[in-house]
Amino acid sequence: QVQLVESGGGLVQAGGSLRLSCTASGRTISNHAMGWFRQAPGKEREVVAAISWKSSSIEYANSVKGRFTISRDNAKETVYLQMNNLKPEDTAVYSCAVMIRGYYSTYDALGAYDYWGQGTQVTVSS
Repeated sequence: QVQLVESGGGLVQAGGSLRLSCTASGRTISNHAMGWFRQAPGKEREVVAAISWKSSSIEYANSVKGRFTISRDNAKETVYLQMNNLKPEDTAVYSCAVMIRGYYSTYDALGAYDYWGQGTQVTVSS
């Protein structure tokens, strides 16, 4: 069993930055791929970024490339999402998830992840 807790969300003006953190407990995530997802009101949850356990493979949604950076510190059991140049369309609940049993090649499939955090709200005002 893995517990994931996100933090760092909030209200920011367009063009601003936020850094989200996702810290795990209960079981190590250091050997597993992680993903950040978001869900805006009335929309489906979508993958934002994913990172393999060694950080050797990283993927981003086209909508955030060049603005968001995913990273991890396995010693701290924590994954980060640095979000720069935020836009109103980035407003959503952001959640992290860990892939225990699946393969990294399926990083964009929600069903590939085994445990999810509760999410943190990010609101970008124009």
